[in-house]
Parts: sequence; C-alpha cells; structure tokens
Amino acid sequence: MSDFKEIISGDTPVLVDFYATWCGPCQTVAPIIDDIKNEYGKKLRVLKIDVDKNNAASAKYKVRGVPTFLLFKKGEIVWRSSGVHSRADFKKQIDQVI
Repeated sequence: MSDFKEIISGDTPVLVDFYATWCGPCQTVAPIIDDIKNEYGKKLRVLKIDVDKNNAASAKYKVRGVPTFLLFKKGEIVWRSSGVHSRADFKKQIDQVI
C-alpha cells in the first residue's frame, strides 16, 4: 500500500480503475482505459486494481461497486465515478487535471 501512496502522491495524475475479472461492465470499459493510457503516455499513470485481490485498497477508498474510477492529483481525489463511461467522459476529466 505504501507504493500505491507514493504513486498517487506524485506530480503525474493517476487514474485508478477498480475492477473485477468477473464484471461485464469492467470488461466493456477495459479497452477504453487501454486507449486512454496509450494516448496520454507519460502525462498520466493508469493503475488497475482487482478488488478481489486487493481488499485493503477497496476498503480504504470505499469501493462498493465495479468498475469504480478514481482520478488523483498530488494525492488528492479530484474525480470519482462508478460504472461505464465513454472515452470522451474520461478525457474530459483527465484534461482538467493535466
């Protein structure tokens, strides 16, 4: 968890995707997240956290459903949302913090 705290506290914004392997909506949004990661390159870090394998992180951030997305800037949550989003939705939020 200390590595996670270091990553989200850095200067680069971080999009965290809380997902589950059995989750249909998570599978739907996964290619969008991959595209976002490739498009922004070093300007954005993307972390994928499997809620079934990382109970501590899920509990700490009160993740109740998947997919849940958190966007961090310098350790602070600047956006939080659950469910499927379009590429445009993600870009709008990310562009506001980059």
